[in-house]
Amino acid sequence: MKKYEIAALSEAEMKERIKECKEQIANIKFNKAIEPPTNPMILRNLRKDIARMKTLLRQKELDAEKEKKA
Repeated sequence: MKKYEIAALSEAEMKERIKECKEQIANIKFNKAIEPPTNPMILRNLRKDIARMKTLLRQKELDAEKEKKA
């Protein structure tokens, strides 16, 4: 996913997407033990998507805290 696509998601959608990505990673790792993956970059891209979503969630939390203090 691109950064602008992730930014358009709501917090609940991001959390759900993170959960889905983690499940996909687990399935890929399980299948990797049986046979080599067809595209090994999928695993890397999923991890990067999770990191992007967690970063945006954290930024939203910090912005909300900043607004409370102001």
